[in-house]
Amino acid sequence: MTDLKTPPQPADSGIVLPRRSFLQGAGTLTLSAAAVAVLAGCETAAAGSSAGEADINILNTALGAELEAIAAYQAGAESGLLQKPVLDLAVQFQGHHKEHADVLAKTVRKLGGAPVDAKARYDFPLHTLKSQNDVLAFAAGLEKGAVSAYLGAVPLFKDRALAKAAASILGDEAMHWAVLRNALGQNPVPGAFVS
Repeated sequence: MTDLKTPPQPADSGIVLPRRSFLQGAGTLTLSAAAVAVLAGCETAAAGSSAGEADINILNTALGAELEAIAAYQAGAESGLLQKPVLDLAVQFQGHHKEHADVLAKTVRKLGGAPVDAKARYDFPLHTLKSQNDVLAFAAGLEKGAVSAYLGAVPLFKDRALAKAAASILGDEAMHWAVLRNALGQNPVPGAFVS
């Protein structure tokens, strides 16, 4: 039906949190310069650096959120409710989330941690998805949550490179949200500020 791949379904690690709780409770913890370098694409800077357990936990929380998004787009695609152009868009957005997840997992490994796995099953409200618009609204809600999560995370970073990397992902999530709102016939940019 589609070229989407089902994410791995290992045993639940118990660490993966919902997107809306991404980085919640991280307080003033920040990722190390090594993590910043990897997130910004400068992988060589991470070699030889040491990151605290808190840094790895924050990265794993972000990774868990991205894995949830991958699974959500998979569920939407497999619903049979999406027309070809919308399905193509879902494939594209899922690909973005896979790229985010890949970078986060590589960062965790480089810092000496073990990346979290996708949950065996997510508790999505699939029984409420009766139309293409229902799927779009579900995806838009997840993307809005991602925007809010990254928006809350950016000012927590002391290292400006980390803030820049998080803001880059934030921008991608905001574009997803705007496109989905537009597809639903809603104003894609309802205000001058995102909250």
